[in-house]
Amino acid sequence: MVKKRHIPSEVIELSYQAPPGTPAGVEVMSLAELRTRAPEGLLPRPQRLDFHQLLAVDSGAATHTVDFTGYWLTEGSLLWVRPGQVQQFGEVAAMEGTVLLFQPGFLPPGNTVAALADDPFGPVLHQPAGTDRTAVFQAVRHLAAEFAATGLPAEAHTEILRHLLSVLLLRLAHPGTPAGSSVPAPGDAFLRFRAAVERDFATSHRVADYARRLGYSPRTLSRATLAAAGVGAKEFLDRRVMLEAKRLLAHSDLPAVRIGERLGFADAANFAKFFQLRAGVSPGAFRDSLGSGGAQ
Repeated sequence: MVKKRHIPSEVIELSYQAPPGTPAGVEVMSLAELRTRAPEGLLPRPQRLDFHQLLAVDSGAATHTVDFTGYWLTEGSLLWVRPGQVQQFGEVAAMEGTVLLFQPGFLPPGNTVAALADDPFGPVLHQPAGTDRTAVFQAVRHLAAEFAATGLPAEAHTEILRHLLSVLLLRLAHPGTPAGSSVPAPGDAFLRFRAAVERDFATSHRVADYARRLGYSPRTLSRATLAAAGVGAKEFLDRRVMLEAKRLLAHSDLPAVRIGERLGFADAANFAKFFQLRAGVSPGAFRDSLGSGGAQ
């Protein structure tokens, strides 16, 4: 399933390794199988993945933390953890379901499904209902059955799994809506701003700078971001900076002052003030709360 390595912050880095004799880049197993195969003590510990993990819950309930946010999983929940995110299982023995792992390059680049998978801002928790839930879990079961199938040529087996995975991801991205209603697609202004933030958040913290480079007014970017993400452009940008700050505090032993520098803050005091305002604790206190014991 995965290969682990320890890093100084005590967060475990998990890298995907395909089991012998299985299609490269994708794997499907039950939660019971995951519990059996995982090294003792691994699942309750913070882990950073370099692959995608989808967890579809058939029964039971438990918490699951992704990037410092707790999610309550119940029957019918589907959790999507993306590469680079940090997860921590709760009472994993309290749930049963299916676990799907796939590498970033498993889906062909350049199509709609690959773009969905590559979106670092995609939702973590999905709670499909009614016919959507039926369709999503049918797709999960079909994928699991095909993964376990034998006798197929390797290339055909892989292509079948790619297509079935695409069906599942499209189902998650485009849930049905009540008759007469629709969910508008994000506008071009937001999509361009989101991509620019992901590229430049560590060096540019001013919405006006993004607006100038993208050819929009700051007000246009804020309206577009509010419509697509539910928050204004500045809040969207600050949240991305804050997430990276938490990740660096959790994943590395870099002193807080160096993390601030890496994230584009002019001095340690500015970074500490920014972090304290948003987290309610200092960078050092946040790191201590993770039990990392990293350098300050």
